[in-house]
Amino acid sequence: MHCPFCRHGDTRVLDSRVTDDGCSIRRRRQCGECDRRFTTIEQMQLVVKKKTGVVEPFNRDKVISGVRKACKGRPVSEADLARLGQQVEETLRASGLAEVPTDEVGVAILAPLRKLDAVAYLRFASVYKHYQSVDDFEAEIANLREQSGPGGASG
Repeated sequence: MHCPFCRHGDTRVLDSRVTDDGCSIRRRRQCGECDRRFTTIEQMQLVVKKKTGVVEPFNRDKVISGVRKACKGRPVSEADLARLGQQVEETLRASGLAEVPTDEVGVAILAPLRKLDAVAYLRFASVYKHYQSVDDFEAEIANLREQSGPGGASG
């Protein structure tokens, strides 16, 4: 680890702690040359494995972008989308998998989106679950109504 102040290559770790969320390690370091101290955060690299076999780093913005399309014209704020993106990333990290299949990303999106907006959920699910007919929509709507209890699905 190079010192961010003098670029010297010899630094030592003074203290290491797991962050509150358990997803990263905070390290307090000191440069052997200039004696200045700095902090680094070490985080597991989460990657997504596509159906084609291509592996790429997980990108929360990509999740938000996909969900934003489903939420077009719905009463969903950018803050709501940011929270959903964070929930999805936390769910994927909690799975303990360093390499997550794209299907798992979709599954991680569905639950919080369903709570956020039923119409956006249906839009996203129709693409993710490859609905082929009106019957597919009707079955999903019936499922939404069943799980939301009296009064039907919100949205």
